[in-house]
Amino acid sequence: MRPAPALSHARACLGAVLRLAGWTLALAAAGPASAQQTPQQPAQPPSPAPTTQPALQQTEATTVPPATALPSPPRPETPARSDAGPALANTLGDDAAWRAYRGRFVTEQGRIVDTANGMISHSEGQGYGMLIAVAAGDRAAFERIWGWTRANLMVRSDELLAWRWAPDHRPAVADMNNATDGDILVAWALTEAAEAWGEPSYRTAARRIAVEFGRKTILFKDPHGPVLLPAVSGFSASERADGPLINLSYWVFPAFQRLAIVAPEYDWASLIRSGLDFLRQSRFGPSSLPTEWISAKEALRPADGFPPLFSYNAIRVPLYLAWAGVGRPEDYAPFKALWGGIDRERLPIVDTRDGRPVEWLSEVGYTAIPALTACAADGTPFPEPLRTVQDNQNYYPTTLHLLALIAARMRYPSCVKS
Repeated sequence: MRPAPALSHARACLGAVLRLAGWTLALAAAGPASAQQTPQQPAQPPSPAPTTQPALQQTEATTVPPATALPSPPRPETPARSDAGPALANTLGDDAAWRAYRGRFVTEQGRIVDTANGMISHSEGQGYGMLIAVAAGDRAAFERIWGWTRANLMVRSDELLAWRWAPDHRPAVADMNNATDGDILVAWALTEAAEAWGEPSYRTAARRIAVEFGRKTILFKDPHGPVLLPAVSGFSASERADGPLINLSYWVFPAFQRLAIVAPEYDWASLIRSGLDFLRQSRFGPSSLPTEWISAKEALRPADGFPPLFSYNAIRVPLYLAWAGVGRPEDYAPFKALWGGIDRERLPIVDTRDGRPVEWLSEVGYTAIPALTACAADGTPFPEPLRTVQDNQNYYPTTLHLLALIAARMRYPSCVKS
């Protein structure tokens, strides 16, 4: 993998997963598993950022692709487009699950705590928290989460977010790289908040972030179709021999349907189409599943230097497909076949080379994704136990469970009706 500094951080993020599976890989920079990690909940690698540079000292030498159009001034008066997808606001309501989530994972300052990953915070988690707050109609919580995010992660020289904040490190932001999925989630949440509460500052902030990651991380002119780089630095063709690299779980399809509200100059529909095309070209091995990291240099294949696993990140692919209501039945088929129905008590991490499980995700919140997948594909109702969220889980499975319920209420309400 290329170059060494660009890979050290991504390898560190993967270290915990590899140890769980019993892998012995030459990842020299892999860090130790968090001392606060519980035995039942493997540390979910947050949105990986590939470079490690001193905080507030990064100089971005990467040449970024031009946007398809120059950003135009924000237009707060512009109504939502009719094809922008359903609005998020109040789809969850004042649900007890949100109150429990807020009490357990959201600090008074607005930091979302990843309880199974060293109690860190990351842009992905802040974005998820903001989205769930809008779905719950909780503007006060949204303001807290957004305020902490703005003060602690928006420390780069551009409009993007630093990807990781560690409470036991000084500085808490040790890597100034972004994680594109975190930027997407925060911009989407701000867009939904602007639509819900009519606050112009949310719309302005959403636009700034969307325009910036559109300019710096979306390669609209790639021969494969629009490519979404996982970060500004570390994944491009100029930085890796097998680049560009993609991660299909960064295609947040429902966000792309809504970001046209604040950044209409970008062709978001083409990004949705390319994500679906990449998914159909990423059916690796006997299980026909995508790996976490994929080389898009020529024909798509698992990326060099990463284990060819369908794992923590990739389980979000069917979540986003179903939430956006996109894709064909065959796009859902490999996930349905893997999970074998909606009543499974745990989800496998799969080695795509032979289709065999190498580890299991045992917390019940993960199983809400197979339930949503079955709902979207076949109209299968959610099992009754999954219609409420258990409060004894870690951040990641609890978050996925809430997101799956929100997606079902937005797109497939018949699946969650009593």
